[in-house]
Amino acid sequence: MCGRYALYGPTSRIREQFDLDDGFDFGPRYNIAPTTKVLVVHPGQHCERLASTYRWGLIPSWAKDVTIGAKLINARSETVAEKPAFRAAFRRWRCIVPANGFYEWKPVQEGSRTIKQPYFIRPQDDGDLFGFAGLTERWMSPEGQEVHTCCIITTDANALMMPIHDRMPVILAPNDYGAWLDPGNPDADGLRALLGPAAADGMIAYKVCRAVNSSRGDSPTFVEPV
Repeated sequence: MCGRYALYGPTSRIREQFDLDDGFDFGPRYNIAPTTKVLVVHPGQHCERLASTYRWGLIPSWAKDVTIGAKLINARSETVAEKPAFRAAFRRWRCIVPANGFYEWKPVQEGSRTIKQPYFIRPQDDGDLFGFAGLTERWMSPEGQEVHTCCIITTDANALMMPIHDRMPVILAPNDYGAWLDPGNPDADGLRALLGPAAADGMIAYKVCRAVNSSRGDSPTFVEPV
C-alpha cells in the first residue's frame, strides 16, 4: 500500500516536471497522511495541466457519507478498472500525485519484540520527483457541499521494495504523463499497461527515524537517513 509520503518541492521543480500551466499553494510537508489535503495534477477544461489540493481518500459519487474515503486511500492496479468504487474514475478522472518520496514499514526484531522500522523511498537522483498514478472523484454532500477527493494506485513491489513490503505506489514515467492524464484516452488496455512496478534502479531506500510513525508529526528530519 501507500499510506504516507512527502512532498517538499521545490515548487519550481514540481512545476517543471509536471509541466503545470498555473500556480499552486502547497508548502513543504514531510509526513502526508490519509484524509488530509494533498496536491494532485489533473487536466483542466482545455486539457492543460493544473495542480489542486484534494482530500486523500476517494469518495465515490454514490457514497452516502465521507467515511468511506478513509478506506479508499489506495486502489489496486489489478482491479482498478473493474471495482465499483474506482471504475468510473479510472475511465475519466485520472490524476498524478507528485511526491519527493514515500514511506513504508518493515517488521524487524528488536530484542524480544517485533517493531516496524520506517523506510523512506525516493528517486535515485534527489532532484527528481515521483509521479504516482492516481484517481479523483467529485462527491456532493447531503448539504450540497462539493468535495474533491483522490486515491493512489498501487502495484506489486519491485526488487528494491520486496524486502520491505509486497506493494508500492504506481510510479509513472514522465513520458507517460500525457496518456495517463488525457480524459479522452479510450485505451483501457494501454492505461492498465502503465500500472506495473517502476524500475528498481531508479530508486533508493533507507531507514529513517521512528518519529514518522505518528501521523501528527512533520519535520525535515523525517526524510533523513539514520
